[in-house]
Amino acid sequence: MDMEEKTLYQSIVVGAGIAGSVIARKLAEEGNQKVLVVDKRDHIGGNCYDVKDEQGVLIHQYGPHIFHTNQKEVFDYLSRFTKWYMFDHEVVANVHGSLIPVPFNLNTLYFVYEEEKAKELEEKLITAYGLNSRVPILKLRENEDEDIQKIADYVYENIFLYYTMKQWGKKPEEIDPSVTARVPIVISHDNRYFRDKYQGVPLLGYTSMFQNMLEHPNIDVELNTNSKSILTFKDGQVIYGGKPFTGNVIYTGPIDELYNYDEGQLPYRSLEFVFENFKQNDYQGHSVVNYTVSEEYTRITEFKHLTGQDIDTTTIVKEYPRDYDAKKGQIPYYAINNEENDQLYQSYADRFLKHEHCYLLGRLAEYRYFNMDGMVYHALALSEKLLNKDKSGENLGGVK
Repeated sequence: MDMEEKTLYQSIVVGAGIAGSVIARKLAEEGNQKVLVVDKRDHIGGNCYDVKDEQGVLIHQYGPHIFHTNQKEVFDYLSRFTKWYMFDHEVVANVHGSLIPVPFNLNTLYFVYEEEKAKELEEKLITAYGLNSRVPILKLRENEDEDIQKIADYVYENIFLYYTMKQWGKKPEEIDPSVTARVPIVISHDNRYFRDKYQGVPLLGYTSMFQNMLEHPNIDVELNTNSKSILTFKDGQVIYGGKPFTGNVIYTGPIDELYNYDEGQLPYRSLEFVFENFKQNDYQGHSVVNYTVSEEYTRITEFKHLTGQDIDTTTIVKEYPRDYDAKKGQIPYYAINNEENDQLYQSYADRFLKHEHCYLLGRLAEYRYFNMDGMVYHALALSEKLLNKDKSGENLGGVK
């Protein structure tokens, strides 16, 4: 790419995941901006990337992603770029060899207790809290009825405690009581994991959806490109192509990586995925089985139950939580938010935001978790802010 081409860009987006792809499309389409999207990986889609494996099974390379939302605006926007395979996502937990629905609900009672006792407990729960309510464990434990207290204890021990220990690498005494308090029991016969109106996955896959989103004459995509090789942040200026760049820079990557971890590495939990293929039609009969008590892994996903793919073989993935170390090439998945870590993040963020027209967007750049629909909404909101700024006549720049 020669220098003349470089001068065309009004925005540079670092990261071709869900955040970067959404905002790039909005700026290119509605703002008529020339947008460059760069990603250090060899594919678009970020952690939502999916691809067919050697057996022809469509897999989610970085773990299962089920889209769910009640926000029609978000669903309608993504629907411009994909048709959907819609389904109500259900999850079961393997508790001492028995598969029970989670979150724990009225149906789960009949898996755990004999029918007569389960019916008695169901009536007690409905009387105490009302049908279709969600009751935190802490509230159940405060109930004077010993049977209801025992239900709370069962959920805590068999569904929450060991699973959380595996997921976050913590001992029981290290688990924040406020987290325990949020774990619900659902007073309902609804086995759905989510209650959102729209649930499913893109019919042809996430990668196809992102390809459609980034396919615009105003968008250029460069893969296998580390942003640090083309952008320099120095003395309050952004240097691109050897010259000051005064357009928008939207950064969606790990903010500590941008500064070579010079203040320390931001703590995350990482994941290891172990894929297995079986020459059989079905492995576990469910899309996702959580292992809440036994096994080192936290869950097994069988992809064909998520995608609706009709194929006479099946692929699963076992998910192992791991400590994160950037130097080992591990992927940061879940920010570990506490006062110390958030202060470290803010220090990095403050350095970046001193540069004009530079924005942080996404779970890595903002060091917090987003559901997919929340990320789309957040990206749409930032794009509207930038588009309105453009309409006001504020300089969006380019290379001087």
